[in-house]
Amino acid sequence: MKLSEALVKKLSQQYAPATMVDMEFKGYDLSFKTDEAGNPVLLFIGKRTNNGNVRGERYSRTLKYDREGNRIKDHWELKGKAT
Repeated sequence: MKLSEALVKKLSQQYAPATMVDMEFKGYDLSFKTDEAGNPVLLFIGKRTNNGNVRGERYSRTLKYDREGNRIKDHWELKGKAT
């Protein structure tokens, strides 16, 4: 499953640093982990189970910056199934 533009836009926002955030988005349950700057870097998308985990797919985000701090790479990659 490819991430929609609306979801990528939602994930490009800043959130609380170094936390796990749970939310719903267009019928899917999301859980994502943020880095120390508050950028989502690990995403679980699918349906939440009774114990709180998300069963579906797992994505990882690559963020690269140049020496001045400008973002030069921002890419989400499918890593496999999330259980």
